[in-house]
Amino acid sequence: MFIIFLLIGISVTVAGLFLGAFLWAVRSGQYDDDYTPAVRMLFENEGTAVKSKPAPDKV
Repeated sequence: MFIIFLLIGISVTVAGLFLGAFLWAVRSGQYDDDYTPAVRMLFENEGTAVKSKPAPDKV
């Protein structure tokens, strides 16, 4: 019976830690902009074109 109470106590502690981490993330602004990342891939980035190097000549 003791092990059940121990596991319940550990579970409540872990749940409290996760709740605290979530509240910290919300208060620090981690979830402020939830729209832009979803549509960022639709925007064209003209300045990030990849330039390929010319193939070296074989001697």
